[in-house]
Amino acid sequence: MSTDPLATAEITDADLSDLDLREALAHDLGAPRVLTRCDLSGSDLRDASLVDARLVDCRLDGARLDRAVLEGAVMTGGSASGASLTHIEATDARFERVDLANTRWQGALLTDTAFHGCRMTGADLTSLRGVGYTLAQCNLMLARCKGLVLRGRTLEGLRLDEADLSAADLRETVWVESRLRGAHLVGAKFAGADLRGADLGAVPLDQAGHLRGATLGPGQAGMILASIGITVVD
Repeated sequence: MSTDPLATAEITDADLSDLDLREALAHDLGAPRVLTRCDLSGSDLRDASLVDARLVDCRLDGARLDRAVLEGAVMTGGSASGASLTHIEATDARFERVDLANTRWQGALLTDTAFHGCRMTGADLTSLRGVGYTLAQCNLMLARCKGLVLRGRTLEGLRLDEADLSAADLRETVWVESRLRGAHLVGAKFAGADLRGADLGAVPLDQAGHLRGATLGPGQAGMILASIGITVVD
């Protein structure tokens, strides 16, 4: 009997927590892996090959996936809170309704990667590589997004309260039902951006200057002026 915990392509309800799975995932099974409701919390998946894999309602809390290859992979539901995904290759990957709180993505290749409905509070998204990644209906409160590139995107349902957006490229973005309350905007680029669908909160004057070139609604402009004691009357 094989002692390989991942000897078959499709695995359901397996406890793989705290295991070193690097050797097991080095074998080519000739078909994409499908993991359903598996517990990989604290597991070591560094450099693992998960090309076109499907992970459904799995737990990867605290797992190490540094330099793993997730091209074309889809992770739906479940949690990877606190996982390390630095320098992963995730071109064309998709994360749907996954808890990614406090995850680390520094140096990750995210070309055409999509995040939808994910909890990404406190996530570190600095020094990303690749273009065309998308974020929709995600909670990025307190996330570190320095240098994030979302130019030309429609940003819908994003919560970026108190996130670090310094040096982010947000030119020509269109914001829909999103929040930017207390976000750190130093050096961010907003030229051509439409922020009328974003809740900016009370933007301090020293932060308001970083919105130069963006389109604001009357109410938003009024709140900025109110911060320096100017009242706008219709």
